[in-house]
Amino acid sequence: MEEKVKIAVADKFLDSFAALPRQIQVKVTDFMNKFRNNPRSTGINLEKLPYSQDNKIFSARIDNTYRAIIAIEKETRVYLVLWIDHHDEAYEWAKRKKCSINKELGSIQIFDVMTDKQEIDINQKHLFSNFSDKQLIDISVPNEQLALVRSIIDVEDFNNRKGSFSNETYEYLEWIVNGFDYNEVKELYDSQKLIFEPVPTNFAEALENTNTKHSFVVVEGEEELEKIMAEPLEKWRIFLHPSQRKIVEKNFNGPARVTGGAGTGKTVVAIHRAKELVKKLEPNKKIMFTTFTSNLANDIQDNLRKICNSSDMKRIEIINLDAWVSQFLKLNGYNYTISYEDEKIDEIWEKALIESGEKLNYDYSFIREEYEKIIVCQEELSIQAYMNASRIGRGTRIDRKTKQIIWHVVEEYLRISKDLQIKDIDTAMYECRTVLKNYNKKLMYQNIIVDEGQDFSTNAYKLLRLIAGEEHENDIFIVGDAHQRIYKKRAILSKCGINVRGRGHLLKINYRTTEEIRKYAFALLKDLSFDNLDDEIEKQDVCQSLTHGHIPTIKHFRDGIEEFNYLYEEINSLIENGVDIKNICVVARTHKHISQYNSMFTSKGMRVYKIRGSKIDDRNYEGIRLATMHRVKGLEFQYIFVVGCNDRVIPLASAINNVDPIAKEESIISERCLLYVSITRAQKRAYITSYGNKSEFLR
Repeated sequence: MEEKVKIAVADKFLDSFAALPRQIQVKVTDFMNKFRNNPRSTGINLEKLPYSQDNKIFSARIDNTYRAIIAIEKETRVYLVLWIDHHDEAYEWAKRKKCSINKELGSIQIFDVMTDKQEIDINQKHLFSNFSDKQLIDISVPNEQLALVRSIIDVEDFNNRKGSFSNETYEYLEWIVNGFDYNEVKELYDSQKLIFEPVPTNFAEALENTNTKHSFVVVEGEEELEKIMAEPLEKWRIFLHPSQRKIVEKNFNGPARVTGGAGTGKTVVAIHRAKELVKKLEPNKKIMFTTFTSNLANDIQDNLRKICNSSDMKRIEIINLDAWVSQFLKLNGYNYTISYEDEKIDEIWEKALIESGEKLNYDYSFIREEYEKIIVCQEELSIQAYMNASRIGRGTRIDRKTKQIIWHVVEEYLRISKDLQIKDIDTAMYECRTVLKNYNKKLMYQNIIVDEGQDFSTNAYKLLRLIAGEEHENDIFIVGDAHQRIYKKRAILSKCGINVRGRGHLLKINYRTTEEIRKYAFALLKDLSFDNLDDEIEKQDVCQSLTHGHIPTIKHFRDGIEEFNYLYEEINSLIENGVDIKNICVVARTHKHISQYNSMFTSKGMRVYKIRGSKIDDRNYEGIRLATMHRVKGLEFQYIFVVGCNDRVIPLASAINNVDPIAKEESIISERCLLYVSITRAQKRAYITSYGNKSEFLR
């Protein structure tokens, strides 16, 4: 009779697997298939490890050179695949390891136990000297690791020992190392503890635990195994932090909001949320997954395909909101063109001001902003609605008479737009809202998921509220981060009919960048306040990264040639040291700047690939990536070069809105956020270069 077993793969195993030569990876994948079918086969060659700290840990033969390390719980027939390496290195890794269940978290943990009985000098200052054994145990340190923790001298020593700890223990100790208050860290730990769930008594039960799923995935079939092994470093598809998983699986009574700094996995949560909600869809219903730009929608669609099957994908409509507006209006008989050309819309506003014959102390750009931020957001386009509208967020006070004059210009603008059959997106959204208020058909969307929610306007959120219908269970799920607001659009959800009070969550762990990059980037936003997408200020810098590396490299040069020579040499050095050219991205402020760098790199014979606005980053194409600061949003690369950070380029002089003091301040903050976004695309290392007069943000 065939043995019924359960095979689970550790995230640490995927790290070690990814580091293997390609030909060995093929052998390991073949081994994993055989192992999944019959782990007790004689060809597997399971052997007890000598000198092991844990009698559950065995080795398995891949070939003459490589060994897999596996923990076996014979009673439940659970096999945990932990590590893969050369024979001696695999044995060395395993001899210190212990695999057990944390009774408070319910999770399976792999960790090192000190094998030498060295004495700890109680008089010597250690990194965790100020904490008692009980305090350390109360934030997930196993008894067996107390001696190890007491032996850690400083922060560098701690960072070097990351592989010695379970994911949970390292995370909580890392909070302490980064200066967070112990009571706050203890509160975080307690929030993950088992309260209503039974304590797992064996590995089989523990594998069902939310905290375990942060580090282990049960392999259900051959197809799933192939997906896991095909892209081992894309662990976001498989492993979610418990705080993320709880949000993904939670049933909300109405709209919900998730915030967090760059790299905290907001889009990952949104993508997994879509996969979770599609299971609960009623017949003939769909999920609308929307974001601000078409390129981000394309990126999300590409990533959703990695975790969803084809039938699920048919029930998730991924579309940027502007495209949805255009489609909906055409279906309802509106045949005008929606223009996204600022210059074209400016021309119409300028013409409207002239033809109105009105005399104002402000130019057409002030009236355009008044229209987009105040007038078109009201429930109706009327002078009465405008007169009664709140102008919070506008820096220039105007009296009733001035409002009447502005309204006259607005009427001219709407008339000219109608004659030309051209509308701006805000007017198009307003007309969408007008249609939906009297719509006699029910829309097909049971749930709406919003990514990059900080970039949506008041008008957009009011439209989404109408698309979603009356407030209902899991109706709108929004993820965003005001620190990444690069389009100068700010909305207050509660004032758009979207009530998220009591349904807000903050993600605190950065999975993308090193702590050194995160801290540098966040310092660019120092002393600025940011909202939580509603009417509250977000608590600042509560995130941390669990990886460490170089601080960003900042270089200033005499001229552009000198800067380019440095870039060329540095990028060549990375490539010569084994970095895949596709993992390097050069980021500049505008398309014009990108074209200049593109010409210089190609003249040197270096292959380049420009990431365009309407397309995903196609990894089939070789070449260093080139992208504008706006286009790189939502992407990530091992190495990021943010180039040409010069005066009047960052912030870009033409992007500063001088309409009124608040508009100007918004523009400057937006440019600062743009630099923050660009730097935080880096996973391993970030470079910031400038020439001539450097940006004021770098001084």
